[in-house]
Amino acid sequence: MAGPLLPVSDALQRLLSRARPVAEVERVSLRQAAGRVLAEDLAARLTQPPFHASAMDGYALRAMDAPRIGTELTVIGQSAAGHAFAGTLGPGEAVRIFTGAPVPEGADTVLIQEDAERLDDARIRTAFAVTAGRHIRPRGQDFAEGEVVLTAGTRLDHAHVTVAAAMNHASLAVYRRPRVALIATGDELVVPGGTPGPDQIIASNTFGVAALIEAAGGEVLDLGIVGDDRALIEAQIGKAIEAGVDVLVTLGGASVGDHDLVQASLTAKGMALDFWRIAMRPGKPLMVGALGAMQVLGLPGNPVASLVCGMLFLEPLIARLAHQPRPDRASTALTATPLVANDQRQDYLRATLSRDDQGRLVAETFGKQDSSMMKIFAHSDALIVRPPHAPQLPAGSPCPIILLRPFAG
Repeated sequence: MAGPLLPVSDALQRLLSRARPVAEVERVSLRQAAGRVLAEDLAARLTQPPFHASAMDGYALRAMDAPRIGTELTVIGQSAAGHAFAGTLGPGEAVRIFTGAPVPEGADTVLIQEDAERLDDARIRTAFAVTAGRHIRPRGQDFAEGEVVLTAGTRLDHAHVTVAAAMNHASLAVYRRPRVALIATGDELVVPGGTPGPDQIIASNTFGVAALIEAAGGEVLDLGIVGDDRALIEAQIGKAIEAGVDVLVTLGGASVGDHDLVQASLTAKGMALDFWRIAMRPGKPLMVGALGAMQVLGLPGNPVASLVCGMLFLEPLIARLAHQPRPDRASTALTATPLVANDQRQDYLRATLSRDDQGRLVAETFGKQDSSMMKIFAHSDALIVRPPHAPQLPAGSPCPIILLRPFAG
């Protein structure tokens, strides 16, 4: 006989309590590093800038040689990026300089070209007051050789990759991505692009769940669709074990009906079942267990239930394995319409978002909430969270929501 339904918060805590971040480290090129998590502190291999550099186009000179506006100076050469002036600046002299170029020996300021009057090829007159240190980027202003600029655990984005390149690193040590195997089950399923029979449907869950896994930092091993046959299901489970994945996700068949064979197949392969049946809607038939070191997550077959459970359970699990904080999708909105009292299950109601004339977030539920309706889910901005036994809620009341995607409207 089935036991009581497990609260969502308890189920998530039990799932994450066993999860250990992936310890394996691999080295990837800078081109492959964005989105990965740095496994070790990263120190600069050189000083940046490696010399005093001009921040503007203009003239490098000694401030003491231009005590007032109208001072005339002799231009003795030029310094460009990659082509430094080789000599030393003397009294009354200036060097034509360009942005990023080394400041010549002896110069202590840059007069920008708009503030200099060119008299001829070899003479300029200052048209602006000169101050020492102006428009010069000092050596080491950005970072110094040996300085730790990025620390282990950083999820690398475009800015991190840029500074890593500037520090002269061609490759980076990162944690291996969590590997997640996906198995969809059911005689009724046909791959997209195929021709379903009169009693079949197109398999859609795999693609949404795979996208969620990859966005959370995981790597997907798609083991395809398996019919309702225990031998076939067990064979695919064996492939996941052989591949050494960190998580096995099954889609559908996790209940205990005559045609729900996943739980029995996993148990036959050695899975220790932790729990199943969660006090939530959609998504009650969620299964969690372990096959050795491999986490097992059985998601419901209904597409919306599968994706909601994926966001609530699989996404935080992948984040934990990938050395990342749990994604924060929580927010608050006002209800556009009254909400009825709730039963013993936590509801996740699909809703659209807007803002009222005071700029406050307003959530309006769809009239139909069936867990098979993918179109409504695709058009939703958020899920309204209704806790178990929540009383009726009048329109305009604040309520917790989960953002499905960023909303700036």
